[in-house]
Amino acid sequence: MAKRKGGGWLETVKTVVYAGLIAIGIRTFLFEPFNIPSSSMVPTLLVGDYLFVSKFSYGYSRYSLPFSPPLWSGRILSAMPERGDVAVFRWPRDNATDYIKRIVGLPGDRIQVIGGVLYINGEAVRRESAGVCDDDGTGVRIRSRRYIETLPASAGGRRHAICEFSDTERFDNTEEFRVPPGHVFAMGDNRDNSSDSRDFSPAGVGYIPIENLIGRAEIIFFSHEGTAFNPLNWRLGRFLNMVR
Repeated sequence: MAKRKGGGWLETVKTVVYAGLIAIGIRTFLFEPFNIPSSSMVPTLLVGDYLFVSKFSYGYSRYSLPFSPPLWSGRILSAMPERGDVAVFRWPRDNATDYIKRIVGLPGDRIQVIGGVLYINGEAVRRESAGVCDDDGTGVRIRSRRYIETLPASAGGRRHAICEFSDTERFDNTEEFRVPPGHVFAMGDNRDNSSDSRDFSPAGVGYIPIENLIGRAEIIFFSHEGTAFNPLNWRLGRFLNMVR
């Protein structure tokens, strides 16, 4: 009896270890969960959204691994993101903080904002009025303009929603940025409430090294406003929504 009992404990320990290794493997190489703590990606993502990010979409770097050990530089099985992707990356200022923004520029692209309108390689991104943005996910009501942006056909032609308070805010008129090799340019969908690649201050983002990319946002699996423990706060309509 004692022998069988000891064997039972050993099997339990093995099961826990195997389960942990499988979970680490999935988190490292396939999908990792993230939650949204800020409103910089409204209306696409709200505060309180939880989503899965595909780690394999852009290949793997040291930032794909837990604790980001400096085992190698660059990316393995690297794939270039597409313009319009919503991507998670490590903030270039400290290589530790996770950020999420929309990729709008690839290496060699010329990016500029004029009067609130995004230009990619000299071509204006078309935007159509689509009502208002009135919720950031925290319960605080905001009133900004909602647009549907359509990237130029030469830049992929993808469509997504953005929010703008006005066309005269700090980053609504910028210089022309030329994305350097090995980097991408990203912006928040909440254009007037986002620290992104338009901002080269110490608190900004600037150009993002491709090595810092963690993965592409794929699907919202849970969402809540207020405390997550109260089912009345769950936003069921956002469950299993694909991130566009």
